[in-house]
Amino acid sequence: MFSREENDRLTRVGPATAMGNVLRRYWLPALLTEHCSHRGTSLFFGRNENCGLTCIYHGWRYDVEGHVLETPAEPGASDFRQKLRHKAYPCQEHAGVVFAYLGAPEKTPLFPSYEWLSLPAPNTHVIKSYLECNYLQGLEGDFDSSHTTFLHCNNLADLSRLNRDGAPRLEAEESRYGMRAISIRNISEDQKYVRVSPFIMPTFSIVPGPATANFAATDQRAFRFWVPIDDTRTWLYILTMRDIPFSEQETALGRSWVDSGYRRLRNAGNDYMQDRQLQKTLVYSGIKCVIPAEQDACATESMGPIYDRTKEHLGYSDKTIIALRKLLLQAVKISEEGKDPPHIIKDPSLNDFCRLRALKGLIPAQGSWRDLPDSDNAT
Repeated sequence: MFSREENDRLTRVGPATAMGNVLRRYWLPALLTEHCSHRGTSLFFGRNENCGLTCIYHGWRYDVEGHVLETPAEPGASDFRQKLRHKAYPCQEHAGVVFAYLGAPEKTPLFPSYEWLSLPAPNTHVIKSYLECNYLQGLEGDFDSSHTTFLHCNNLADLSRLNRDGAPRLEAEESRYGMRAISIRNISEDQKYVRVSPFIMPTFSIVPGPATANFAATDQRAFRFWVPIDDTRTWLYILTMRDIPFSEQETALGRSWVDSGYRRLRNAGNDYMQDRQLQKTLVYSGIKCVIPAEQDACATESMGPIYDRTKEHLGYSDKTIIALRKLLLQAVKISEEGKDPPHIIKDPSLNDFCRLRALKGLIPAQGSWRDLPDSDNAT
């Protein structure tokens, strides 16, 4: 059983909290609105001019380090601006996402060299969505392999999908970036289907592309960032990539499940548009989707803002979830001891994650998941 103290240590992420301190050691997606130090007007609407950002309310202008360069509404001889400093963080932009480092400047790590840093812009596609629950509920879903057989079954006529070993064998193995979760399902007497999904510190994952009828590998994969807004709300950034460009129609479809404010069109307020007739005839959940994350949201948000894990009853199917929690708790402990948690990169010679991918495929019944082609990508 997960204790209340352990649950709080991982789910509370505000300033000076244990997990909040861990998160601030990493580069995180951070397309956040900032507010003027004067009277709080959003700097999202500001003017980008004269090597600074100018608030449109009273003309206060800031440089990239947060220094107040001008306060034109103040008397000319005023030194008021010299007493102020707007909070600012170092940022880097990659693959259409602005990342920020919120930790101590002297501990700034290298930005990890993932494969999408070098892909052409047309080969990546990014979507951001709002999740009305704690980040850990969403993150755990990425490493809950057995739920895919049920929640994401979109064709009940294909009964073989439900009958195809809905109770996979699970393994978890720590790595230098975090952990990899391995799921193994029997397909026939001669073959089994294997998925390897990396968990990347602090709250990232990679999931393989959709399975095909013959389980052939597809080149499409999704890098997912679960970024807490606060204890009870989360931003999910999904960076999808592949070896050929996305068309305009594909990117438009990929964004069609969220509105202009990044809220999911299917949400708790409309019961995720669940169709009970559809549930009887075609889709296991009754929730049609553009991407599986729409169905995932129903499962994770309906647990409540922060699920009380002291009330859960874990089974074998939760083996990789348990391993994930242990890893995060260990990272918190290491950080509290003043040491670097996993995947804090300082040595450029160790900063090569360009071949890190999720894996899937068929192997002989007596084989190991390490027999998958390119299984060294997961090391």
